[in-house]
Amino acid sequence: MTDVKRLLIVEDNPRIRMELSVFLESNGFLCTAPQSFENLAGETDFTSLHLVLLDINLPGIDGFFLCRKIRALSEVPIIVVTSRDTELDELMAMNLGADDFITKPYHPQILLARITSVLKRVYRETSSDRDRVNCGSFDLILSRSVILYKGRETELTKNELRILSALQEQLGKIVSREDLMTQLWNSDLFVDDNTLTVNVNRLRAKLTEIGLSDVIETRRGMGYLLKGVREKEPAGTDRRHL
Repeated sequence: MTDVKRLLIVEDNPRIRMELSVFLESNGFLCTAPQSFENLAGETDFTSLHLVLLDINLPGIDGFFLCRKIRALSEVPIIVVTSRDTELDELMAMNLGADDFITKPYHPQILLARITSVLKRVYRETSSDRDRVNCGSFDLILSRSVILYKGRETELTKNELRILSALQEQLGKIVSREDLMTQLWNSDLFVDDNTLTVNVNRLRAKLTEIGLSDVIETRRGMGYLLKGVREKEPAGTDRRHL
């Protein structure tokens, strides 16, 4: 990792917060360490961060609730650092989307090793997806033919991938049904108007299953467009599978 990684330290103890900031910055990280946490989720730009160190014993807000809020907003890696050391606490943190769990007191070098390990794993995976295409609030991984949204994935068929790729190329603009059918000509299916409708409906269903509702809009007599996202939480599912 040659680029500087930005860390958010969520720790209410001023001494620990300062010592941790100094230690991590001396090891090449750029740290932000807020002193209040009630509005942290709403006031933080998580797209600028590479990792969050999160204490779950915080004044004014439940740390588990904050973990859930961060994961709902971003896929930024989260390491829970806490004096609560029961298996239930660790299990709860992981189920809410944390990437690692370390208990206090800890040796600084052990924490550094855990941070480095998470960053290498997460950003090695990211860099390997060189064909990752942004579709607004979700990503399309071309090589694996999957949609990635908040840690959840769904596989696409060859034709669904072609349709979504064509819509992404004209993000926010109408793509005619004729242009979409042209994208499908090289498939094994006989392509007609009904074939396109069936494939678009299946694609919409897969998007809805992972929490993306009404992403593909029909413009009657004109075609389809890929638009902004209205979220719909999948029933009975976690936001992230680790």
